[in-house]
Amino acid sequence: MSNYTIAVSWSGKDALADSDANKVISGADFNTEFTAVQTAVNTKADLNGSASESFSAATAGSGTNTTQVATTAFVQTATSAANIADVVYPVGAIFTTVTAYANSAAVVSAIGGTTWVAFGAGKVLVGLDSGDSDFNTAEETGGAKTDSHTLTTSEIPSHNHANGSYQYLMKSDGSATIADTDSTGGEPNLASQGAIQAAGGGGAHTHDIVQPYIVVYFWKRTA
Repeated sequence: MSNYTIAVSWSGKDALADSDANKVISGADFNTEFTAVQTAVNTKADLNGSASESFSAATAGSGTNTTQVATTAFVQTATSAANIADVVYPVGAIFTTVTAYANSAAVVSAIGGTTWVAFGAGKVLVGLDSGDSDFNTAEETGGAKTDSHTLTTSEIPSHNHANGSYQYLMKSDGSATIADTDSTGGEPNLASQGAIQAAGGGGAHTHDIVQPYIVVYFWKRTA
């Protein structure tokens, strides 16, 4: 677009002597001036609001945020899937969906980007915690679907063995009792001893520790 600029020095003619031929206003002067007016007008857009009106303007570069006109080409580029993906899903972002995209190309076609890889198979996501060594590094993994652990003595609940054998003591009068002492020396007089019966198999304590879940697809953008 061009702005109208006066082409003929009209005011300068007044200072010329009457005998100067340049003081005369000629048809050529009018032609020069109106040609300049025509050129400027013809490069301006009509603003009558018609949707079918032809309009021409230079397309701004991607990311331009000035007040210049946004052409259809600029808008289409700015709102393309690729550009939206760059804003919503930059490299390193995780895309969550229940749509079974076949591969990276299918994800690119759907939401943009360049390269996506399937991510987090069989795992849930957890926020980074710099104060916990289990969760202080991005993409660190851990945990198990089930717990398999052999209990130590301190982990076994306190209990009694009701069906075990006992230690029998002989009193000084010849009668037998359980865990008793004789009446003379105060020491137990052992008559017979049976071992407490063993119980349990000593195997690992295994149980399901999976939290309630719902399955989705995770994709990580790498490019």
